[in-house]
Amino acid sequence: MTITKGTCQHYPVLIEIWEASVRATHHFLPEKNILTLKPLILEHYFDAVELRCAFLEDQLVGFIGVANENIEMLFIHPNWFRQGIGQALIQYALDNLSASKVDVNEQNPNAITFYERLGFKRVGRSERDGQGEPFPLIHMSLDV
Repeated sequence: MTITKGTCQHYPVLIEIWEASVRATHHFLPEKNILTLKPLILEHYFDAVELRCAFLEDQLVGFIGVANENIEMLFIHPNWFRQGIGQALIQYALDNLSASKVDVNEQNPNAITFYERLGFKRVGRSERDGQGEPFPLIHMSLDV
């Protein structure tokens, strides 16, 4: 696997990975929220993070975005779940992008367990997500 800097040329594939991953893992998220988030991510959020892409044999299979030491996005295409890609991207972000925090949707317990296995601890909770929607976030950190 290789990890490279994400560019706007990657965005069309990244948004496809995002949507496939969200539909496979964020069952609590209504369709209208997915449709609202998709253009925001494509037009704004990708540009707001240090973006890195994971490739397996020249195929883009996942990505991570970090801003202000916070993992803002980590998405793997469902065909590549449980292959170590997420863990490799996290390790890359810890080693190269100064990542040490993450916010995880409370209704996504598999993601919480994933981060806990990597050493993140729960340090707080918010009732609403970053868009002000009633999807609670669990704040996690390695610096505890």
